[in-house]
Order: sequence, then C-alpha cells, then structure tokens
Amino acid sequence: MSEDDTRPPGRTPGASETNAGQLWTGGAATALVAALVALVGVVTARGVLHIPVLGPSRHGTLGDVSTVWMCLLSAVAALLATGLMHLLLLSTPRPGTFFGWIVALGTVAIAVRPFTTPAPLETQLATCVLNLLVGLAIGTLLSGVAASATRRRSGP
Repeated sequence: MSEDDTRPPGRTPGASETNAGQLWTGGAATALVAALVALVGVVTARGVLHIPVLGPSRHGTLGDVSTVWMCLLSAVAALLATGLMHLLLLSTPRPGTFFGWIVALGTVAIAVRPFTTPAPLETQLATCVLNLLVGLAIGTLLSGVAASATRRRSGP
C-alpha cells in the first residue's frame, strides 16, 4: 500500500489549511477599521479641508445619513471581501494574487465613480481619495489576515 493510499481524500501534501475562525475574526476587525477609515476621511474632508464630500456642507462635519451609509458600506465591503478571500483560499491555486487583482479593480471602479456625478471637482477628488483609502485598508489588512490564518500542511 503506497503513501497515497493512506492519505485522507482531498489531502495533498504541501497544500494549505485555513483557520476559518481566525480569518473571519480578522475580517470583522477589518470591517471595523474600514468603517473608521471612512468616518475619519469624512470628518477630515468636511471638518479640516471644508470639502463637502458625500453631501452638502450644511450638514456639518459629521454630515448626514450618507456618512453612516459610507461607514456601513465600508464595513459590508470588508465582510464581502473576507468571504471572497475564504472562497479563494478554498478553491484557487494562488488566492492572494486573485484577491489582490479583484480588490484593486473593485477599488478603482468605486474610486472613479464620483467623477460620473455633477459634483464639484474638489468633492469628486475627496470622495475618490476616501474610496481609495477604504479599499487599500481592506485589501492590505485582509491579505495579512489570510496569510496569518493559512499554514502549509506537511505530509499526510
């Protein structure tokens, strides 16, 4: 009987094993960071730079409901990215590479969206930068979380 015959089905030597609990806990922490990046970005743009990002400046530094939505959507994006990373870890040969490309292209798509609105250029630029920062935070944090939650299996 060869070594291949004694290995449990689906177990390949040198394959990686993912700690799903650690991955999702890191994903939840990433969601919190993403929401806070969005909040700090809005407060900085509106309160420090006096740029009416995401809405009219008459709503003050913290803004209106769009600030809450930006924070919530940032957190949801981080959780969706965690799910994507988990799926990629389970199914693709180079999950980090695919994840990087997907997050980068998704971030660019969201970042350029403000330029499709009739908002003033400074508002478009501030929103673009804010979206880029949220995407950068999600991509870098989850890449690190996935690396920590994944280890190479040795032997059968």
